[in-house]
Amino acid sequence: MKKLLFTASVLGVLAAYTGPALAADCDITIGVVLELTGPAGEYGQAGAKSVEMAFRDFNDAGGVGGCKLITDTRDSQTQGNVAVDQATQLVNIKKVPVIIGGIISPMSIPMLTSVTAPAGVVQVSPASSSPTLTALGREGKTNGVFFRTITSDALQGTAAAKYALDSGLKKIAIVHVNNDFGVNMVREFKDAFEKLGGTITSVTPYNEKQSSYATEASAAMQGDPEALYLVSYPVDGATVARAWISGGGPQKFLLNDGMNSADFIKSVGAQYLNEAYGTSSGTSETASTKYFYANYEAFSGGIKPDAPAADRSYDAGAIVALATAKAGKGDAAAIKAAIPMVTDPAGEPIHAGKEEFAKALALIKDGKPIKYEGVIGPIAFDQYGDITGPFRLWRIKDGEVTTMGEMSADDVSKVKASLK
Repeated sequence: MKKLLFTASVLGVLAAYTGPALAADCDITIGVVLELTGPAGEYGQAGAKSVEMAFRDFNDAGGVGGCKLITDTRDSQTQGNVAVDQATQLVNIKKVPVIIGGIISPMSIPMLTSVTAPAGVVQVSPASSSPTLTALGREGKTNGVFFRTITSDALQGTAAAKYALDSGLKKIAIVHVNNDFGVNMVREFKDAFEKLGGTITSVTPYNEKQSSYATEASAAMQGDPEALYLVSYPVDGATVARAWISGGGPQKFLLNDGMNSADFIKSVGAQYLNEAYGTSSGTSETASTKYFYANYEAFSGGIKPDAPAADRSYDAGAIVALATAKAGKGDAAAIKAAIPMVTDPAGEPIHAGKEEFAKALALIKDGKPIKYEGVIGPIAFDQYGDITGPFRLWRIKDGEVTTMGEMSADDVSKVKASLK
């Protein structure tokens, strides 16, 4: 009898230790490759916290059959070769079914072409807006695995051109980061701006991480421009803007979405940016928007909910989580097939947060379609993984970013069509 009791006690102790281990064995690891440092570090830090928050909400709601989604987050350092190396490790060694990232296009494109597309691993970018990503889809080079929660710059360039002219910026110099994002954005903007009647006095590319951009700023001042269109990221963008101001350039700016940044404003000086205008991929407010804005700052440890890429990174995480639940396992092909099913226009609307995700999991269990309506608005992907949405028109005044209006995707498309 004593021997039986001892055996039972040992088995009980073993069960106590093996139970949690077995539960951990069913966790599903999702790769995250974001720009945590480097010129785009502000974006990546906000994005990483947003993905964590989405997964926290999803796991608290029940996860994938009681199993949790966990992240293996890597820093691309805003360098394409590092992004590829990190993605390769996640795919080949960790065997992740999904990679969330990168934030900017020069990180996402090489990861897609070198790693995720060949491996058939799903890739969801929160903020890579280059038209090249659409072109790769059209050319059949993405293997159908790429999705993004931001609109293409093919439309944003036109929106920026129209907004610039409407704001009285008619004679503009351009300084842009010399990468896929910058080149594409400027091409789309230049074509629309000139056809709408504007004048571009010069186009000056720059290479990242220089200690000084005085030469580029000086070159951009030729032709007596009235304003500067700066296509950049917060760190380098602030250095370019300071060089422009100190060289006597007009204190009038047109800015891309990345310059909608508290760090950029602080670094340049709010007093120099009272006539700074910008465009961003916008949002259509939903219950998810209200939830995110009410809860993100506390979760993130002080990052503002309007930080670049924060809102759409939560949506990227939420869509990956819901699609994994729909797939029922951490399988790349099954998750890829499930993404359209959790953003089904005919499905039951689902919003952000634990309670809504619990509702989604119940519907998925019953085999019913769902439609995730995100922080940025209702989301539906086309065959190339693109979405459509409004563009936010904003202005910096007294150090604060104020929304001045928006242009719908239809409005921008009409302007674009009128220029042909």
